[in-house]
Amino acid sequence: MIVGIDLGTTHSLVGYYGDSGPQLFRNALGEYLTPSVVSVADDGHVIVGTAASDRLISHPDLSVASFKRWMGTSRETRLGASCFRPEELSALVLRSLLADAESALGEKIQEAVISVPAYFSDAQRKATRVAGELAGVRVERLINEPTAAALAYGLQDKQDGNRFLVFDLGGGTFDVSILEMFEGIVEVHASAGDNFLGGEDFLDGLLAACLSDLKLRAGDFSPIERGLLRRRLENVKRELSQRTEVRLDCQVGQRHIDWTIDQDRFLHLSEPLMQRMRAPLERAMRDARLRPDQLNEIILVGGASRMPLVSKLIARMFGRLPLRHVNPDEAIALGACVAAGLKSRDAKLEEVVLTDVCPYTLGVEIGQRDALGNTQNGLFSPIIQRNSVVPISRENSYNPMSERQEKLVLKVYQGENPMVANNILLGQLEIPLKPELSIAENQVAVRFTYDINGVLQVEATPLASKLRYELLLEQSPGLLSQQEIRTRLAALSLLKIHPRGKQENVALLARAERLFEEHLPSRQLLQQWIVQFRQSLESQDEQVIREHRTSFAQALDRLETQL
Repeated sequence: MIVGIDLGTTHSLVGYYGDSGPQLFRNALGEYLTPSVVSVADDGHVIVGTAASDRLISHPDLSVASFKRWMGTSRETRLGASCFRPEELSALVLRSLLADAESALGEKIQEAVISVPAYFSDAQRKATRVAGELAGVRVERLINEPTAAALAYGLQDKQDGNRFLVFDLGGGTFDVSILEMFEGIVEVHASAGDNFLGGEDFLDGLLAACLSDLKLRAGDFSPIERGLLRRRLENVKRELSQRTEVRLDCQVGQRHIDWTIDQDRFLHLSEPLMQRMRAPLERAMRDARLRPDQLNEIILVGGASRMPLVSKLIARMFGRLPLRHVNPDEAIALGACVAAGLKSRDAKLEEVVLTDVCPYTLGVEIGQRDALGNTQNGLFSPIIQRNSVVPISRENSYNPMSERQEKLVLKVYQGENPMVANNILLGQLEIPLKPELSIAENQVAVRFTYDINGVLQVEATPLASKLRYELLLEQSPGLLSQQEIRTRLAALSLLKIHPRGKQENVALLARAERLFEEHLPSRQLLQQWIVQFRQSLESQDEQVIREHRTSFAQALDRLETQL
C-alpha cells in the first residue's frame, strides 16, 4: 500500500487511493488535519499534533512549529533534554500520520508519496526524503504541491490543451505553477514561489500593528503571553475573511487588550506581502510565455488562500475569479493520494505521466576579462535554466583563464543571481590540465544531467585527454550523511512516544492546560477538572475514562465559547 502525504508547515494530512477515489484518514481525535507541531512532555514522551499545538501556549520552551521552513539546513531545536533537526521533527509528524493510516487500514505502510513546495531547493527535497527514511517509510516520489492540487481538481480528466495556474498559499510557503494536460501527460510549464511567505507572515503583520496601536512591545509579554496573543490574532485573521470589521477584546496576562481592525486596514498592512506574491506570479507567467487570457482555470489551494485579499489579487491580475470548490486545506493531500494511486498503477486510474521542472538555475563559476584585460571573477554561468523539464542534460564548454594553467576548478552553484556570491554552492570538481598546451587546446566540456529525483550529475571532459571526471551531487551542504541518518534513526527509535490510543487523553489535558494559561478567572475550576481527569486515568478503567473524557471535553467546549 502506498499512501499520499501532505507534509505541511501548519497542518499535515495522509490518505490513499481507494475504491471510491482519494480518501483521507482521520487521526486519533477524528480530524483530518494534524497540526505540524512537536512537543516533549515533562516525562520525556513526545507529543505530536493537536496536543502539541496547545502546548505551544502552555509550554512554549518544550514545543516547536513551522520547522518545515528550516528543511535543508542544519538548524537544531532543543526540546527538553534532546535536540532535533528539521528532518527529525518532520519524521515525528510523519510517524504520527503513518500510525493513523495503519490504524485505518490494518496493515504496515512501507511506501509513500509526499508533497513538497514546487520552489523547494534540492537540499530541501532531499531533507524531506530523509525525513521519510527516519519515519520508517520509503518515499516513492516527491510531488510538487501545485501538481498535487491539479490532480485533486481532476486536471488529468480535462480535455487536452487546458492550461491551469495553481496558486498555493499555505501557512509558511507560497508556490505558483502553470500546468498543461495533453495526451496523458501533465506537464509543468513553470514554477515559482517564496519559501518564506505564508499565512504566518500575515499574522506577524497583525501582531505588529496591534502592538504598535496599543503602544506595546513584544518584549512586554512573556513567551506564554505572546503565544496566547498570537492565537487570538489568528482568530481575528480568520474572522476578517467573513466580516468587514473585527474587535479583539481579551485579557493577556495582566493586560486588557481592546483592539479593532477592518478589512481595509488589513489589506494596507498586507500590501508588502501582496507585492511579494505578485513577483512569483509574474515570473511564472513570463517563464511559461503566456498571457492571462491563455489560462483556462486558476486554482486556489492552501488554508491562507481563503483570505479575500488573495481572490482580489487574482481578479486584478487575471481578470477572473479563481476556482476553490475543493477544500483548500485538503486539496494537496487528495492530489498526493491520486499520485499514490498512479504510482501503484491502480486500475481505476488512466495512465498519466507527471512531468516536473528544475525549480532553480544550475551552473558554474567563471571569470571574464574586459577590454582592458582586467579579470572579473565570481560570475555565474548557467547550464540548466530554471523551469527546464526534467530529466534534462545540457553541456557548455569552458577554457582556462591563463596559459600554463595546471587545473581547472569547477564550482557548481544553484540560484538566479549573476554573481555566485549570492547563489548556493553545491560542490566542486578539479580537472587536471596539460600546462604545455594552449588555452584553446585545454578547453573542457562540462555536462550537467539532472533527474526527477533531484540528483545532479556533473561530467567534465578535457578535449586534450578525453578523460571523464564526474561529480554526483546527491548530498547537499547541511544535509545528513548516511551514517548520520543511521545514528539518528537509532536515537529516534528510543524516544518514548505516546501511544495512539492515548492521544485523546493527552490532547484533552493539553487543551485544559492551555485554557488554564488563557483564562485567569477559571483557573481554580480548570485545575479541579484536570485533577479529577488525571484520577480517572489512574483508575485504568476504560469505561470510566471514556465517560469522564466526554464530560470533560463538553465542559471545556462550554468554557471556550465564553472566552
